[in-house]
Amino acid sequence: MQKGPVLSARTRPANGWQPLKLDGTIAFISLAFVLIGLLFTYSSSAFETTAYVKRQLMFDVVGIVVALVLSQTYMRLQKLKCFRPVVLIYITWALLIAVLFTRTQAHTHRWIDLGIIKLQPSEIAKVTLVIYVADYLEQVSGKISKNWKLLIKPMVIAGITLGLILLEKDLGTPVLMGAVFFLMLYVAGARVLHLSVPVASAGVLGLVAMLTTPYRRARLMSFLHLGNQAGNSTNYQVMQSFLAVGSGGWSGKGLGNSELKMQYLPAAHTDFIFSVMCEETGLFVLIIVFGFCGLLWRGINLARRAKTNFNSLVIFGLITTICGQAFFNMAMAIGLLPTKGIALPFFSYGGSSVVMTLVMIGIILNVAAVDNTQNNLRDDITHYKNRSR
Repeated sequence: MQKGPVLSARTRPANGWQPLKLDGTIAFISLAFVLIGLLFTYSSSAFETTAYVKRQLMFDVVGIVVALVLSQTYMRLQKLKCFRPVVLIYITWALLIAVLFTRTQAHTHRWIDLGIIKLQPSEIAKVTLVIYVADYLEQVSGKISKNWKLLIKPMVIAGITLGLILLEKDLGTPVLMGAVFFLMLYVAGARVLHLSVPVASAGVLGLVAMLTTPYRRARLMSFLHLGNQAGNSTNYQVMQSFLAVGSGGWSGKGLGNSELKMQYLPAAHTDFIFSVMCEETGLFVLIIVFGFCGLLWRGINLARRAKTNFNSLVIFGLITTICGQAFFNMAMAIGLLPTKGIALPFFSYGGSSVVMTLVMIGIILNVAAVDNTQNNLRDDITHYKNRSR
């Protein structure tokens, strides 16, 4: 008689390392987005130079390789001391402080020039902050709904992190990550009453940061009065974006046939690449919108089925970061939100952005795969016990 459970081939432990089975939906959408993004990077910038698409191809390859490695190893790396969430936060703070002393680029301090790539610490902060918050919330699981004081520590950590990013003259990332942070607290069990004061305070601080900075205030006023300021240089980008989106019509002008990208629409291959996509593909661009909706839906389902609170919150935090940023960028391009320099994940040109987006995908795939493997193992053991009775 056998003394242990008979495991299926999909869950039977091997003598050596065995690759994890990755979620097909997340992997397919991500890879499709990378390929489509590369196509539109070429389309939106080829009239100037092909250097952008060559560099983007390099960033994509690096990002995919890192994502594949993390998809098989992330949960193992979590066991090492150097990967403890609080250590990652300290490293992130060091990078966010270091970037403040670099030379100004586009009137901001956002990049550390490493030669082959410009490192953007705020992109790293998106990942490390989610991991830290997920780790902390798992430790206080079931307690934060009763004791509001437990919310103080993560709020201080998040406040310092987002404050350092704000010093770089970047308001979009703190707004995005602040929203993700409060959503994570809410789904972890924090009461709305306990979150109301911090959320209101963060909103007031964001409004103050916008109104006390001349160029931000000008952007806000232009956004509120778009129809009356057609000749205002402050809203030049968004007006050109409107022209690109509107001129695409139902079916678009065809791939590569955008006219607004010909030095009329600034940042056509970065912040406003969605506008070029609308101009060239028309309503077919909705496939991209539905793709992000599908990514979000699948990620939330994986988070709901996760085995631990940590796994659930990591998946939820990372997928809402990716999709929230995507919806932010697309809404900006069509005038639903004020103009802000925030990239469209997978699509906008940029090394740090695409690599860190794929890092998040790799972590999500790994956490989900480990959970799925453990669930399969538990099902096989339960099946064996029932059969042996």
